[in-house]
Amino acid sequence: MPNNEKEINNNLFDQLTLVERIEKQALKGDMNLVIEEIEMLKKEINRKLYQKPPLTETQP
Repeated sequence: MPNNEKEINNNLFDQLTLVERIEKQALKGDMNLVIEEIEMLKKEINRKLYQKPPLTETQP
């Protein structure tokens, strides 16, 4: 969970960026491009979600 307003804003900007990227491909009219963009975004999100070490761990 975000701890402060800056983290919340960063998350919202990331989400907005994702939507804009999908929208750009959809406007081109090629649904294959939209599907490719979604697959790429899912991979990027998973990398962040399951990164090692996790963001929540504190460094000594």
